[in-house]
Amino acid sequence: MGQIEKVEALRTAFFSAGKVPSEVNEETWAAFKTAVRNFNSFKNSFYKDIKKDQNNNLSKKMALVAKAKELQESTDFAATTPIMKKIQEEWKQIGHVPRKYSDKIWAEFKEACNHYFDQLKEQKNEENSEEIESFDKKKAYLETLRTFQLVGDHKTDLDAIKLHIETWKNFGRVPFARRHIEGKFNKVLDALFEKLSLSKKDSEMMRFANRIDHLSDNNDTRKLENEKIFLMRKIDEIKNEIFQLENNIQFFANTRNAKKENSIVLEVRKNIEKHRDEMDVLKDKLKQIRNLNQE
Repeated sequence: MGQIEKVEALRTAFFSAGKVPSEVNEETWAAFKTAVRNFNSFKNSFYKDIKKDQNNNLSKKMALVAKAKELQESTDFAATTPIMKKIQEEWKQIGHVPRKYSDKIWAEFKEACNHYFDQLKEQKNEENSEEIESFDKKKAYLETLRTFQLVGDHKTDLDAIKLHIETWKNFGRVPFARRHIEGKFNKVLDALFEKLSLSKKDSEMMRFANRIDHLSDNNDTRKLENEKIFLMRKIDEIKNEIFQLENNIQFFANTRNAKKENSIVLEVRKNIEKHRDEMDVLKDKLKQIRNLNQE
């Protein structure tokens, strides 16, 4: 039984109790009226606070309804989906609103959210269909590529490999769970590059360019950024190694044994040259990644 029902029961009991002695009648009635008046005052204050809270909640939910309606036609799904999910979570955290508005604003909010997520689902279904088609094309192409043979002419073979890479890229993305096929394609490419009469640097740069293009096409910004950081650190390491080797040359230049000096210095210079070549390759790779960011 609620407090209001209890007070009503006490009121009924009070009037059913019958008459009291006249000398205490007025005092008893005054005490009863004061108690009831105090209760009603607390009750009114309580409901007033509830009404105020519910009106505040109504304002918050109406703002979320407006936001949901504003975003329901958005096609920037990557940016909008987290916002829509956050809006739904915020709605759950807001308390009751006045009953006469409750059903109406909930219907409006639900309709806007459903409209957006229905579009998102439809777009994902379309993407999945295209990605599955791309996978099927790449799978069939990979089988034909396994039987591809180089003819022995450098330019002809190089142009043919480049065409294979371009054709593969044009097939588009494959479903995330089937991206292993990209690794299989790269293995076939590696085997072709091994047979091709390219310099070690040219071969390495072509493989790197193919891998970076693949990451770029799939918008894998995290791996691209990690690759850039790795290259920058590696370049700094090689710079430090070259600096140390050049210091070693200065040290051996002061030795009394000229024969020993010449052989050691020659070996160190070869080592420096090897490090410089490696650093040139790393710088070219870093330049490729930075060019992607500027496109």
